[in-house]
Amino acid sequence: MRTHSNRRLVAGLSVCILVVAASCTGDDDDVAGAGSSNSAGASSTAGASTTTTPVRSGELSMLTYNVAGLPQGLSGSNPQEYMPLIGPKLNDYDLVVTQEDFATPDPNPLPLGFFHEVLVRTTGHEYKSAPMVPPVGSDPDRPSAIAGDGLNMFSDFEIGPVYRQAWEKCFGGADTSDGGAGDCLALKGFSVATVTLADGVVIDVYDVHGEAGGTPMDAEASRSDYQELAEYILESSEGNAIILGGDTNLSTDRSEGDAEVWDAFLEATGLEDICRAITCATQPGSIDKFAYRSSAEITLEPLERVVETEKFLAPGTPDLNDGQLSDHEAISSRWRWTAG
Repeated sequence: MRTHSNRRLVAGLSVCILVVAASCTGDDDDVAGAGSSNSAGASSTAGASTTTTPVRSGELSMLTYNVAGLPQGLSGSNPQEYMPLIGPKLNDYDLVVTQEDFATPDPNPLPLGFFHEVLVRTTGHEYKSAPMVPPVGSDPDRPSAIAGDGLNMFSDFEIGPVYRQAWEKCFGGADTSDGGAGDCLALKGFSVATVTLADGVVIDVYDVHGEAGGTPMDAEASRSDYQELAEYILESSEGNAIILGGDTNLSTDRSEGDAEVWDAFLEATGLEDICRAITCATQPGSIDKFAYRSSAEITLEPLERVVETEKFLAPGTPDLNDGQLSDHEAISSRWRWTAG
């Protein structure tokens, strides 16, 4: 479902802009944990006169989840109560990419806080990306931005340094009279890191949060943003196997314009939407998506894609978001990888 939680961010963060003193910002792309691998056994033929490359394979479970981690009262959910419940559920997946998983500044000059620190305490993955430091209005390229990108990764497999890039274009700030959805109040964009599935088996994993809002300016920003991402993939992930997950804000079964943007991105990069490779019984055009491509050395095969409505239910029977822990459903996928 398309979320409009950015609009709730506008009202509260416009207050923050008035009270925040400029602070320094920077990206810490260190990754917690030290190297490990999860490899399947290699096979060889005894007595063979020639040496062949062993074929190895394994499976990977993955989740993409917009956790609605905006401050309490601005979020489309109830993060103060629900974020501690989300964390343990992430542990059932080998690899998780999150969106709206914002960090709180330290020290915090804001009259409100975010919830990444709560979420990360309840996850058990060995490798966890360091979140983007919130700019709190100090980024010269995006002075309206208060929050970071909200993109994070939790993994049982070793992950490399995380590269983050904010979209060059966004629309919508604290003044909502132009119809914007407040996208420029955060450094929304994409991140990428290598993930080592086994010794010598490395893929690029992208986490994406697309432009929201329904104005013509939002549509133009979205088109530009996905062209920007495609150019980056072509240059920096040339020849590499890729899995991309995230909140694309492209409702491809409801909006012809969104479908055109997504199709152009897939064609430019050689990626394939998981729901075009296998049958997605529920919400195949959801804005929360997976896409992928194999490489000459590594074959990625999607086995399953599930909208996890039953797993991420809030306790009791709350009316908010049909009982979901976020204003998005969590989307899981299962993959077979083969190397050699």
